[in-house]
Amino acid sequence: MKQITFKDDIIAIYRTERGILLLIIINLLLSIGLLVFSLINLNSSNTVVKTGYGDIGGYRDGSWVDMLSFPLLAVIFGVLHGLLSLRIFRKRGGGMAKFFLLITTTLIAGTFLVLIRLLGEG
Repeated sequence: MKQITFKDDIIAIYRTERGILLLIIINLLLSIGLLVFSLINLNSSNTVVKTGYGDIGGYRDGSWVDMLSFPLLAVIFGVLHGLLSLRIFRKRGGGMAKFFLLITTTLIAGTFLVLIRLLGEG
């Protein structure tokens, strides 16, 4: 039994569903942008930064170390979700993989929005 590899999945997507490959590339580029933006704005010199927002309590203060969640999310969205989309394509088909990638794109945009709002208040 031949084992399906990463390369085989990419070739199959390229031949049948180029839209999925385009979405994977867009998600990778957006997550690289999020990673760079979040690392540039990581204020390690500040002892207290805005780390979250709650409807009742307003903005929450925390350490700059708490802001490391944004670069971590960028790596998860870029690498892990790209690999997951390949597996979803293999198991469930192109429609479900496109849906998953569109949701990931929305999550990346939401993460950008949250980070920009937190930086604006800090």
